Amino acid sequence: MNAPALSVLIPVFNRDVTPLVRALLGQAHTWGGPVEIRCLDDGSGEEVRCLNRALATIGTVHYDELPQNIGRAAIRNVLAAQAQYEWLLLLDNDSLLPDEHFLARYAAACHQAPVLVGGTTYLAAPPSSPSLLLRWLYGRRREARPAAVRQRAPHGQLSLNNLLIKAEVFRRLGLDESLTRYGHEDTKFGWLLRRANIPVVHLDNPVLHDGLEPATIFLQKTHDAVRNLVQLYRTEGLGTDTKLLQAALRLQRWGLAEAVCIAFRLRQHQVRRNLHSRHPSLRQLDALKLYWLLRELLA
Repeated sequence: MNAPALSVLIPVFNRDVTPLVRALLGQAHTWGGPVEIRCLDDGSGEEVRCLNRALATIGTVHYDELPQNIGRAAIRNVLAAQAQYEWLLLLDNDSLLPDEHFLARYAAACHQAPVLVGGTTYLAAPPSSPSLLLRWLYGRRREARPAAVRQRAPHGQLSLNNLLIKAEVFRRLGLDESLTRYGHEDTKFGWLLRRANIPVVHLDNPVLHDGLEPATIFLQKTHDAVRNLVQLYRTEGLGTDTKLLQAALRLQRWGLAEAVCIAFRLRQHQVRRNLHSRHPSLRQLDALKLYWLLRELLA
């Protein structure tokens, strides 16, 4: 029996991915079959591109650049179309490998299902910069979940970062390129997998998230994700299994949506101050997301 072949797909945006690529190359032999790494730059600045162009000189690495940014979903679809092997490993460009056994663990588990999710972890120590605390806290509390917890709702806990998937499955379903803003491409993809009865298995094989954004940027991305969630709900009825949308729809049914928006608007500045502080509250973040969602639904 031939060993499986693997294409590692890394969309690049304003990030030096040389450390990640070299770590992958260092353990490629543990996969047990051919491995290629494909890096596609999605409109980064010239300074970053200069750092990454040397990757094109490495035989099993394919590095290329797009003239302008096409978005998170579209670039992954392009990479998947270019990939030459039967398995795809999707990694975000701000990921780092936890140890030298990362690919070996996937190789040992790839017979379990056509889709495997390894998870994400964060450093235990909080960042020294207060502006990064909100993103770190959110990652530690909401994203760094063990496989046993994620497996309770395997399709709903799917993340496109650190996803190992059969190429034919990914290409058959694809990512929704109409979601041009940040967020919920994985929600839609998990829904498609569930509708197609394709099993998803979660593993404890996390990558380390190494790209903490300042609170201002994180909040903007979170707002964009809320808008995408509303778009998916209105166009396809998707997202009703999320706690956020469930809460908003209940308030709408009870006729309380406008009153809640008015009440929150009075304390919005206080909430934002907290989220930028040294002691950000995820409850306050949840309240802000609910406010954003209600405003979108009422618009």
